[in-house]
Amino acid sequence: MRIQRNQSGQPSGAQGRPSTPQPSAEDMAKRRTAAQPAPEPEPDPEPEYEDYDDEEEERPRRRRFPIALIIIVVFLALVVAAGWQVLQLYNEVGGRTGSLGDEVTVTIEEGANANQIARQLAKAGIVEHEWLFRAYAQYSGKAGDLQPGEITLRSGMSYNDILQQLSQQRVFRKTVTVTFPEGYTAVAIAQLMEENGLCTASDFLACANGDAYTEKDGSEAVADFSDYDFWNQIPDNEGRLLRCEGYLFPETYEFFEDDTIENYVRTFYNQFQKVISGLTDQIDANPDDCINSIDDAVILASFIQEEAGLESEDYKVSACFHNRLESDDPQWADHRLESNASSYITNDADNNYLWNSPMAEYMGWVEAGAIPEEVLAAYDTYRISGLPAGAISNPGKAAIEAALNPDQEYIDEGYYFFVTGNPNGDYPGEYFYAKTADEHVANVAKAGW
Repeated sequence: MRIQRNQSGQPSGAQGRPSTPQPSAEDMAKRRTAAQPAPEPEPDPEPEYEDYDDEEEERPRRRRFPIALIIIVVFLALVVAAGWQVLQLYNEVGGRTGSLGDEVTVTIEEGANANQIARQLAKAGIVEHEWLFRAYAQYSGKAGDLQPGEITLRSGMSYNDILQQLSQQRVFRKTVTVTFPEGYTAVAIAQLMEENGLCTASDFLACANGDAYTEKDGSEAVADFSDYDFWNQIPDNEGRLLRCEGYLFPETYEFFEDDTIENYVRTFYNQFQKVISGLTDQIDANPDDCINSIDDAVILASFIQEEAGLESEDYKVSACFHNRLESDDPQWADHRLESNASSYITNDADNNYLWNSPMAEYMGWVEAGAIPEEVLAAYDTYRISGLPAGAISNPGKAAIEAALNPDQEYIDEGYYFFVTGNPNGDYPGEYFYAKTADEHVANVAKAGW
């Protein structure tokens, strides 16, 4: 059966369903709108964060160092240091509150200005700051008042006291500087004093020996040196030629032209006392040694000074002499020193105290053509046992130390002989040591003698 439809395309009449009213366009739009799902609400925007590193959280945060605090501390330190320095300078100018230093004698030269005097005082240890004293002298107006001459001052004095003493009129004393080589005899030293216009050689020797002499002012005098410990220990042994020999310590000295002869001699003795003061304990420490007194040490040192010639050989030469004087070897039973430096040998080529020396000439032995028998009996080291009656020169400190401290190896190994190379030979100045006489003879030939 065919179904009839109307113009709208729907079935018509009783043969179809009853027709339904067609919705309007507005209703259709509403339906479409209702059929669409409701839009989801947009989420709130997330806050923006910087990138974050977990390791950064674990790392401790650095603390800034207080630079300002450092600046304050440094500034305060500088202030304290500057204050301390100012206080020191103030004390230097005002003088030491406690005891002053030792007396120091200085000689201000004629025409010396404030700069030169300040430098001289600083060098002598009287003032600490040369520039400060110079400035103070200028500031005080006394720089032009400083007088030449000899003056005795002390470290720790106030600048005012120093300037006051420097401003006083003093008599200027001229000085003479003389150098005395080690190993000079007493006669050679006395002659050098005379050559420099200080005194006569004979008066110097007489004064130094404690004998009567004529002072520079014409008065007769006898010097007393008993205030020196060493002087009281010099024995009055028979045959000693000069009591002063060995004790006029060789050094460079500055003498006043107008000083007394006794003060000249004391200059030498003061220095000897100073040098020997640190060595006397060594004498007591070796009671079995051939050195039993200061005099023994000086006598042996005078031979070491003459025979060694070089400080590097002093201790070995000393060992040879010690072995000769102390050995139990039958060959050396007489314990003779056997040194050509003091012997019967009248050879002009040998440096012999009894024949070829200022002492021999001064005593007239060379002119007489012979050494007196009584002198040989006291000083001929090939004849007498032990040390001679006195020293044969004035030794230096190194020779005295060597006399007290001989080379122990050469002592133990038994060296007795030595010879130096001939200046014109193959071994000039070289030293040869031997234990036996035969070895020594061979060394003498090798040395070119």
